[in-house]
Amino acid sequence: MTDLPSAGAHSRPRADDPRVAAAALLYHVMSADGVRQDVEWERFKAILAETYSVEGQELEALAAAGEKADNEAIDLYAFTSVLKRDLDPEQRKAFIGLMWEIVYADGELHELEDNTVWRVAELLDVERVDRVAARRKAAAEVPGAKGSANDE
Repeated sequence: MTDLPSAGAHSRPRADDPRVAAAALLYHVMSADGVRQDVEWERFKAILAETYSVEGQELEALAAAGEKADNEAIDLYAFTSVLKRDLDPEQRKAFIGLMWEIVYADGELHELEDNTVWRVAELLDVERVDRVAARRKAAAEVPGAKGSANDE
């Protein structure tokens, strides 16, 4: 799917691991509206599995590490700084696309999810036009998706 760097096969997730930073941000946007639906959780895990070629216990460990890191975080900068260091501009745009996939997994865009993606995109230096294009692409892939047009 997206060519994001990994910390090496079968290594234990660490806080400065770009996989954990990505998982934490994806978990954060999934939880932004205060409701974690099964369809969102499944999409979250599918994105991690596809992006990092992990499965089974390694996938579960990465998902748990992302959840734990997000729950312990003071702000989003700790995660975005890791991704900004490890991802080139195209990979950062692709990551914003992954965030939108999580947002639209339930077919709806909540304003807190929208705001979270906006803040992450700003911290990753992803231009507004690229963020909007990624949102539109993700929304177009979900039949009957509902959401705000604040970003247009």
